[in-house]
Amino acid sequence: MDHTTALILVDIQNDYFPGGKMPLEDIDAASVNASRLLSRFREKRRPVFHIRHLAAHPGATFFLPDTPGSDIHPSIAPMAGEAVIVKHFPNSFRETSLLDQLKGADVASVAVCGAMSHMCIDASVRAACDLGFQCLVAHDACATRMLAFGQEAVPAVKVQAAFMAALSGAYAQVLSTEELIRNAT
Repeated sequence: MDHTTALILVDIQNDYFPGGKMPLEDIDAASVNASRLLSRFREKRRPVFHIRHLAAHPGATFFLPDTPGSDIHPSIAPMAGEAVIVKHFPNSFRETSLLDQLKGADVASVAVCGAMSHMCIDASVRAACDLGFQCLVAHDACATRMLAFGQEAVPAVKVQAAFMAALSGAYAQVLSTEELIRNAT
């Protein structure tokens, strides 16, 4: 990893953990890996961006402003000097300062992890690629949940596999946390 690679931690917030309003499968394991990436980026003094979603639309049931569920999870708590960017849409770039901050830090590539794989990770990685960034995704530092399409229940493991497969290649290099640490840092 050169000096222009930044880590973007997307929506690793309390509501996604057990006891929260929208718990995800394997979020605990994903947060452990996200924490490993965060430690590595801090050790290498690389830019880190924490993305925090706050619900802004009527009827929202999680990530409500001024609730503990919307707080960034302690496993990846921001340190002084690390950017925390609040968003209201799945795409971390939409109506936020993320693009300007990445440009200001002379970032050319981004390593992305967090939640949910099928929503905010997908939207943010595709946007980053479209904006010209080289993208790396740590698949085991991302989490999702079961979905349904019509009458078919889609298990979280299948949702995860489908979205990582869709991102891999054209939009991002999809790696394990260990591969990202070993090969890209």
